[in-house]
Amino acid sequence: PPNPLLPPTPPLVGGGFGGHRPPSRVAPSKTIFDGTVAIPARHINGYLMDAPDIFIASRPKPLCNMPEMTTGNRPADGGNLIIEESDYAAFVKAEPTAQKYIKRLVGSEEFINNRKRWCLWLVGASPTELRSMPLVMKRIQACKEDREKSPDAGRQKLAQTPWLFREQLNPEKFIVVPKVSSEKRFYVPIGYLDSATICSDLVFIIPNATLYHFGVLTSVVHNAWMRVVCGRLEMRYRYSKDIVYNNFPWPEPTDERQTVIEATAQGILDARANYPDSSLADLYDERTMPADLRHAHHLNDHAVMAAYGYTKEMSEADIVADLFLRYERLAGG
Repeated sequence: PPNPLLPPTPPLVGGGFGGHRPPSRVAPSKTIFDGTVAIPARHINGYLMDAPDIFIASRPKPLCNMPEMTTGNRPADGGNLIIEESDYAAFVKAEPTAQKYIKRLVGSEEFINNRKRWCLWLVGASPTELRSMPLVMKRIQACKEDREKSPDAGRQKLAQTPWLFREQLNPEKFIVVPKVSSEKRFYVPIGYLDSATICSDLVFIIPNATLYHFGVLTSVVHNAWMRVVCGRLEMRYRYSKDIVYNNFPWPEPTDERQTVIEATAQGILDARANYPDSSLADLYDERTMPADLRHAHHLNDHAVMAAYGYTKEMSEADIVADLFLRYERLAGG
């Protein structure tokens, strides 16, 4: 969907790319078609961009000095440590002492659509506590049997600790990024969560990330990069830690510009908080996105673009082409 902040991609003239690309003496001789829009191009790379032939390879660590992104927790439990919304009330009523070990569980679906789901998060529970909860023990036994029957040796080994998820990541505060999101949204909905919520392996998390990181990642700059280099599930965006996040060229803002980004990032969270009954799917539907939330995003987009030295006249194509050149310099290509 078009963003009012960014005009349609214009024919590139002169140096293009906001002045970050050296001028070319070669006139546009190729065309990139975006729906019914014909965009003159000098060179079309493998990402169908008017940009150099740069391939974004998988990278295990961030290209820039940024917090590492990791996958959430894999239950590997046969569903036995998960409590569905339809079962929650009856389970808590029958096993009230288990309530302190129950936490919200979110994957991409739950996070974006505010679907209610819980899990038994039994990290730190003593054997005595576990054995005092018969319904919990029943689920633990079923998890143990499910893991023992698995053909995977690693999962079989997990049968030795059938009360625990495969991973036990539960940071005090973290950014959550859905692995899959609709291509109809201009912004991939990302957010902040805390230790009251357990993330499954269907989302990525960035522990101890700051408002600055949130602001850059939710900006048009990062979303434009993501749209070009991410994978696809059908047509939906399939975010990748090793391709999208770890290769993303971050800006080097002054302290003043970073403070501005932190403020605009908080503005987005504040605008979302005005709609406590709305899911992220509601808020980021281009047909129903509230005006104050859209305005908050535009302010954040301006702040992040300024940190890169971009102007509001630049199109997404201009932004991504410059990001490719920044990537090439940072990667030493």
